[in-house]
Order: sequence, then C-alpha cells, then structure tokens
Amino acid sequence: MTFGFAPPASSSSATAGHGAGRHGRVLEPAEWTAAGIPLLSNPREVVSGLHSRHAPVPGVAVIAVLGPEERLVASASFTQRTVSADGWDYRNALLARLRRVIPHDLRRRTPVRTAVLLYCRDGDERWTPEDGAWMWGLRDACTLHGLRCGAYITLTGEGWQVLGEGRGGRRPDADSRPVGLGDIVTDPVPLTLRTGGGAAEPLRRTAAR
Repeated sequence: MTFGFAPPASSSSATAGHGAGRHGRVLEPAEWTAAGIPLLSNPREVVSGLHSRHAPVPGVAVIAVLGPEERLVASASFTQRTVSADGWDYRNALLARLRRVIPHDLRRRTPVRTAVLLYCRDGDERWTPEDGAWMWGLRDACTLHGLRCGAYITLTGEGWQVLGEGRGGRRPDADSRPVGLGDIVTDPVPLTLRTGGGAAEPLRRTAAR
C-alpha cells in the first residue's frame, strides 16, 4: 500500500476555486506536520474501535475524544451535507458535535483530552483540499473547546491512513462491515439535530466505560 499527497498544482487550483486558500482555512500537509500533532500510539486500535461503533460510509465524519492512554471518552458521527474546501464550515460542524457529547475544558491551562477525526470519503488516500479544510476545522474546534488537536484519519476504499504520519492499513476500509465489540455502551436512540433548513440529521453518539 502506498501513501502520499496529491500533486501541489492540482491542490492549489482546487483550493483557489473555492476561495478557501485566501482565508487560510485549509492546512497544507507541511503545515499540519509542523503543528506537532501528537502521534497515536496504536492508530489501528483507534480506527478499528471507531469503525465498529459508527460504521462510517463515504461522507460520514467521526469525531472522538480520547483521554489518558487513548481511552475513548466520547464520540459522535455525522454526515456533513456541505462539501467544502473551507475549514470554517467544518469547524462549526465539529464544534457543534463536541458541545453535545462532552463538556469543554477551557478552564484548564493545558488540555488533558485529545480529539481525533476519522473521515470516510471516496477517492484514494492522497491529501485533498477537502482534507486540508477538515484539518483546519479540527484544529480550530479543539482550540475553542479546550482540547488537544489529535490525528486526522481518512478511510477510503484503499484502507485507512493517518495523514501527515505515513501510517495506515488496508482494513478496515470504506466498504468494510463493522466487527462486534464486547462491552460498548451506546445510546439506543440516535439524537436528532435540526439544520437551518429544518431537515432532521441523525447524530450518533457513543460513550465508553
């Protein structure tokens, strides 16, 4: 399995087409790497756990909050209905879900919990401007919620990849069926959010013991 980033020329043109680059709301791979995002000690376990809980399909994002030793504290999955290369939209979506599943840590001088994002999408594992917008959105949402910004993970038909780290695997992938988990505590009824247009949007939330 190979990992890499899309050619800079195509990325730049796509970003400019959406106007996000002018606002600085897309993080390029080099910027993400330079930000010093903490490495996951066991990314395969984190990815497998989130996949089992939320069974994401292309277009679904899973935001998860990890405590010490990468223990899952809370997570939520949702479909982002607006495809954008502007991190502002994604920041607002992520922040809204974080506020619903876990209290903020803004009173702490140093964040003690870390948020990671798993995004299931079409295409291959190479970086895209949409990935850059999710990265910007994750970083900003973490700042506003008092969390440490953690890994950004893509799940495609080719498998999963922690962008900026070069670590990944073939399973699970975007087409994998979730495996069962032992003692997972899951809300029996999905929460329902109302969007500005009045359409109902399911919010899937889990909490670990």
